Amino acid sequence: MKRSDPLPLMMMMVLLVGIISSSLLVVYYKHVSRQLFSDLQNVHKLRHELHIEWTQLLLEQGAWGSDARVEKIARNKLSMHLPSPDKIIVSRE
Repeated sequence: MKRSDPLPLMMMMVLLVGIISSSLLVVYYKHVSRQLFSDLQNVHKLRHELHIEWTQLLLEQGAWGSDARVEKIARNKLSMHLPSPDKIIVSRE
């Protein structure tokens, strides 16, 4: 019986293992890529929602802090009033 050279068979096995490993890595990284893209979409959605909420809060702050509202509360709830012009002192330093 003639023994065949084991080198070609060993090279084939190494190539086969390399191809299978590379295929599995491609599948794994494609999965990771899809997960990261999904996370990115969720972050963009959250950013948009937070921007809308921030805009609404700015509008609400403007309404609550308006001069007319503050003056109304000062007059009605705190019984405050504007001083007469002769009681106003202006300092020019």
